[in-house]
Amino acid sequence: MITHPAFTVDPWSLRATSLDLDVLAQTESLFTLANGHLGWRGNLDEGDPHGLPGSYLAGVYEVRPMPYAEPGYGYPDSGETIINITDGKIVRLLVDDEPFDVRRGHVVKHEQELDMRAGVLRRVVEWQSPAGRTVRVSTVRLVSFAQRTLGAIRYEVEPLDGPARVVLQSELVANEPMPHAEADPRAAAVLAEPLIAEEHFDHDALVQLVHTTGESGLRIAVAMDHEVSGPDVHVETESYPDQGRVTVTGHTRPGRALRMVKYVAHAWSARRTAPAMRDQVAGELTLARESGWDGLAAEQRAYLDTFWARADVTVDGDPEVQQAVRFALFHILQASARAEGTAVASKGLTGRGYDGHAFWDTEMFVLPVLTSVLPDAVGDALIWRHSTLGMARARARQLGFDGAAFPWRTITGKECSGYWPAGAAAFHVNAAVAHAVSGYLRADGNPDFELTVGLDLLVESARLWHSLGYFDEDGRFRIDGVTGPDEYSALVRNNLYTNLMARENLTAAVEIVERHRDRMPDLGVTDEEIGGWRTAADRMFVPYDARRGVHPQSSGFTDRQVWDFAGTPPERYPLLLHYPYFDLYRKQVVKQADVVLAMQWVPDAFTAEERARNFAYYERLTVRDSSLSACSQAVVAADVGALDLAYAYLGETALIDLLNLEHNTSDGLHLASLAGIWIALVQGFGGARRRRAGLTFRPALPRGIDRLAFGVAAAGCRLRVEIDRVETRYRLAEGDELTLYHDGTPITLRRNDVRVMPTVHPPAGPVVTQPPGRAPARRGSGG
Repeated sequence: MITHPAFTVDPWSLRATSLDLDVLAQTESLFTLANGHLGWRGNLDEGDPHGLPGSYLAGVYEVRPMPYAEPGYGYPDSGETIINITDGKIVRLLVDDEPFDVRRGHVVKHEQELDMRAGVLRRVVEWQSPAGRTVRVSTVRLVSFAQRTLGAIRYEVEPLDGPARVVLQSELVANEPMPHAEADPRAAAVLAEPLIAEEHFDHDALVQLVHTTGESGLRIAVAMDHEVSGPDVHVETESYPDQGRVTVTGHTRPGRALRMVKYVAHAWSARRTAPAMRDQVAGELTLARESGWDGLAAEQRAYLDTFWARADVTVDGDPEVQQAVRFALFHILQASARAEGTAVASKGLTGRGYDGHAFWDTEMFVLPVLTSVLPDAVGDALIWRHSTLGMARARARQLGFDGAAFPWRTITGKECSGYWPAGAAAFHVNAAVAHAVSGYLRADGNPDFELTVGLDLLVESARLWHSLGYFDEDGRFRIDGVTGPDEYSALVRNNLYTNLMARENLTAAVEIVERHRDRMPDLGVTDEEIGGWRTAADRMFVPYDARRGVHPQSSGFTDRQVWDFAGTPPERYPLLLHYPYFDLYRKQVVKQADVVLAMQWVPDAFTAEERARNFAYYERLTVRDSSLSACSQAVVAADVGALDLAYAYLGETALIDLLNLEHNTSDGLHLASLAGIWIALVQGFGGARRRRAGLTFRPALPRGIDRLAFGVAAAGCRLRVEIDRVETRYRLAEGDELTLYHDGTPITLRRNDVRVMPTVHPPAGPVVTQPPGRAPARRGSGG
């Protein structure tokens, strides 16, 4: 685990004050730089040692076969796996013919800093070679938000104790060896040498490599160019099919550093020719040289100044959470800002975990955050989903349904899950897409988006639900044989979350079609079809166990045998790696929030008393073997008045990657859990909800947080909320007029109006317990 003695707690940066090779792969994930299009893991500049090499372009993948011992109808015959493209980060160093390697000689000092305001990764190393020469190496790395195909590195080396002959070897490397695949379903497949060399070229200090993928048919071009300054400099360039190298030699002395700026441009396409790709990266390098390092750094800072002015969340009283929420927002930005036309993967561009696939996580957790902090990225992400409608319609037909069935896991829109209880039954991904559409429309009010993308997505998802469910003999609309969010249950009848979210989807589809009846002929929608959606929503079956006074997760769930938690030793978590799914599926044990998730996103479907009883019931069954769970438990714990418990779950969410709590941060960050920090703060302690009537708040702070401030988008406006223990201030920062509700009281604000209301102090929530050994760690004075 990564522990905080190595990482300082700073409100605007993540700083490692020493180098621990035992957790190198985890720190590489944490120090990733990306912009949604290009991602560079935080590998050491010299490329070796490394935990997991990683340079990624969103949408670049290779196809791999998916053999089955017993194939079945509808099983995908192939999958898609993100690949490590040509790596342009590497700069090797030799000092008087000794290669710089942190495992040799003596590392006097080693610091790395991810600066979240400047958008750069800094590194300072003082190293004494085996021969006794000491040098200082200072590097700054960025992946540009302004020029989305570009990464750049400023590299300086200076001897500290006498003159030295220094050699820098700046490289492009394709088909880097990858670590072996792990026996963990969350890990990625490893493809040996996925890139096929097509062209290589070098001239002056410039190198270009062009490769293709053998099965997916993608062409990738990567080029680098350099600016060098220092005493007695000599430059040589060479290229080979899978490697390019620019070698810079200089004689330096104390006070005279050798400096190099490296620009790396990237392009990929499924259709464009090699000459077109060569021209593209050459043009990108021209723009980079025109900007220069200082210009790129200034563009980066300006972009982030604009982002933080809208997105920043301030947390007084808990420095760890303050750092964590900014770290989270920074990585959410890096995963989505320039993803234009491609999916936002569950690991972003920080690693190869889950094969680089996008799941429902994006729409259900990440997009609600982006709706308030970076709304353009939400539109782009949903436009990508819309672009996959053809495949989703075909998948629905294959499964025997109407409408569109979006894939459980994918890169391009094709179903890539070979685990059929998810890939053919976890239809709640459709509800997540519809939920994101509705949230975006309520926040942004984009009429063009509503008329095209939003309308199509809501209609096709509604069609799926209507054909998937049926009316029973009592006239209730039931949905059987589905897998809900809790992956320790599968193929159940009437999953509560799925049914409630399907009802929301059906209702939203009715409302949007009624607003745009002129589009009905284009979509083939009839009044009869609208009536069917409305009736299904009105009569949706919501399971309830009257004897126990709780809502079952699915029909019959509360009648199952309870899992033997007392007999499960700590080392056998997560359960999916130590017990057969057959045993999990037939017991009362919950991997991640399911009923609790329903109460988070559809709170009006429950009374306050029902939410409290349900929460207490499912707390004792939920083991949180998923990173998606803690933030939802934080939200509902706060809702029922268990503020200290909510604060504990916030801490778990906030530190899941910083402390490597899931033991797989090495494969990439948990993007949905990062989004969960914002959700736990804003929904949980801010009490913010998007309801049909408008934006509602019920702010209440736990012990340990003295003040909380954030921004929320609604109805084309931007609201700033500041909460302390006594009062809550609402200010309309953008927009003409907004009506919101504070603990049930309506408030109408006009631009720059401020309204002060009392902060809520709810009665203590229900007494709850968790499975033995699975309670969250209490935080500070909240414990």
